[in-house]
Amino acid sequence: MSAASARTKIKTLAELATLTASLRAAGKTVAHCHGVFDLVHPGHIRHFEAASRLGDVLVVTVTRDEFVNKGPGRPVFPEQLRAESIAALGCVDYVAVNEWPTAVETIEHLKPSVYVKGNDYAHAADDVTGGIAKEEAAVRAVGGRLAFTDDITFSSSELLNTHFEVYPEEAQAFLKDFRSRYSAEQVIARLESLKDLKVLVIGETIIDEYHYVKAVGKSPKETMVTTKFLREEAFAGGILACANHVASFSDHVHVVTCLGDDDTREPFIRTHLKPNVTTKFFHRQGSGTIVKRRFIEPDLALAKMFEVSFFDDTPLAPATEQAVCDYLRGVLDDYDAVIVIDYGHGFMGPDIVKTLADARTFLAVNAQANSANFGFNLITKYPRADYVCIDEPEMRLAMHDRFGDLRRLITTVAGDLSADRVTVTRGHRGATAYGRRESFVDVPVFSRKVVDRVGAGDAYLSVTAPCVARGLPTELVAFIGNAAGALAVAIVGNKSPVERVPLFKFITALLK
Repeated sequence: MSAASARTKIKTLAELATLTASLRAAGKTVAHCHGVFDLVHPGHIRHFEAASRLGDVLVVTVTRDEFVNKGPGRPVFPEQLRAESIAALGCVDYVAVNEWPTAVETIEHLKPSVYVKGNDYAHAADDVTGGIAKEEAAVRAVGGRLAFTDDITFSSSELLNTHFEVYPEEAQAFLKDFRSRYSAEQVIARLESLKDLKVLVIGETIIDEYHYVKAVGKSPKETMVTTKFLREEAFAGGILACANHVASFSDHVHVVTCLGDDDTREPFIRTHLKPNVTTKFFHRQGSGTIVKRRFIEPDLALAKMFEVSFFDDTPLAPATEQAVCDYLRGVLDDYDAVIVIDYGHGFMGPDIVKTLADARTFLAVNAQANSANFGFNLITKYPRADYVCIDEPEMRLAMHDRFGDLRRLITTVAGDLSADRVTVTRGHRGATAYGRRESFVDVPVFSRKVVDRVGAGDAYLSVTAPCVARGLPTELVAFIGNAAGALAVAIVGNKSPVERVPLFKFITALLK
């Protein structure tokens, strides 16, 4: 079949819905397959051939690029090429690119007589997404049935991992070794074990505003660049983002934070927290909730031009800090783990720090260095932590050592804070993790593409801290953290948290 004639098989979903309606009216049986099909291989061909025998006409829909939840670097082939590859097969009658994240809405539009999946989906309990059960319900609702083909199977992810350089060279070597000890099913099962953990997160609330502007030129009268406003959006950042990350994996998450009493942003905050996150808000008198407004040139890879921050970073009023401490003493024993992200904007004062350190609850801490507190908010302000997770500059600042051996600095901090685990994130160099009883492990990055670094460190701590609290091995924690970090840098700001299903899919793709 020529490429031109193959492309005539490719339709929009609206066109395909009209076609399938006509076919049903003519008494024809429509079979429907759906998937990513990133690398069409013999298993796919056998699957399509078997599916075509279940109906008079076979239609195939492919997942849009933006909805392929297999992690950074995927799909390898864009949606149009994937559609063309499938359309070139003689057993396939029509192809369309899906418009939604799942096939449920597609099934409702196409109303197939038979919805066909491979035998690797035959056991719904093994489907971490829960998608196959929803798809079966959808096809039954339109009068069709679910069927499974039973033929040879291959994994596109495994073939791509083996024969294509999907991930950086260092990551390929690490993953080859890591796969010899862990399967995707084992890693996902360990992550699923976090569901019953009760987690308290504490730190500053930050509203992240992104104002997208386009530079139009230098002002003729001033030494400044004039920009044209395009649009804006706001995200729940700071400790709110941490709470949403954790809530993807643990059912019980409680956030303790401080808002302003002038402009609280409380309605916005409540609508941007996951349903399983409960809150305890304290208020700083005479100020608003922290807002960080970034001005961004969207056409230059989200280049951040400058930032305006609205906050009062002086210490809390003594009465407010005392109220926070009294509250914490009353609730800390109810939780399995406490996660602190300390942005150094005045909330985490010495009495609150001492209250957390004196408690018996597992304590994970990140103390951040940023433009507002540089040099004044070090991890060493905490007398105790079970798990420390900071980036390399923050570690070096805390140890007053710019060029010394990083592993020596890590063991020093671990000793000073009596920490069993320490992780140092290192940007494009991955992460170095330490376990007192397991020594060191270096894990490379799993992505070449960075959309936005904002919030990536928070995501890393938020996902790994419950893992450490549950006692997962250090190398497994670091692997999970880097996988979460790879997903986080592909998200604009804190627009969405690292969710369990995309992380599970990415882990599956990595370990095929």
